[in-house]
Amino acid sequence: MNIIVFLVVGVLAGWFSGILMGGHGFGVLADLLVGIVGAFVGGFVFSLLGVTAYGFWGSFVMSVIGAVVFLFVVSLFSNSYRSGKKLGKL
Repeated sequence: MNIIVFLVVGVLAGWFSGILMGGHGFGVLADLLVGIVGAFVGGFVFSLLGVTAYGFWGSFVMSVIGAVVFLFVVSLFSNSYRSGKKLGKL
């Protein structure tokens, strides 16, 4: 995958997963980091399930699912998420 497409998917996946988890995104850099971590987590989860993602939309869905899983795990260890506050800067 082209590095620019990977970064675009990462930013979009991080932003979208931030919205799904009850926030408004975390800023471009944090969204990028969450999306990249989400891509790795999503790839790991999909490989465990025997699922393969193809193309832009497949990569996007996989990254969003991974980012939501990542943010959920972070929320388990974060007092700010439990109290209903925004996660803040990563």
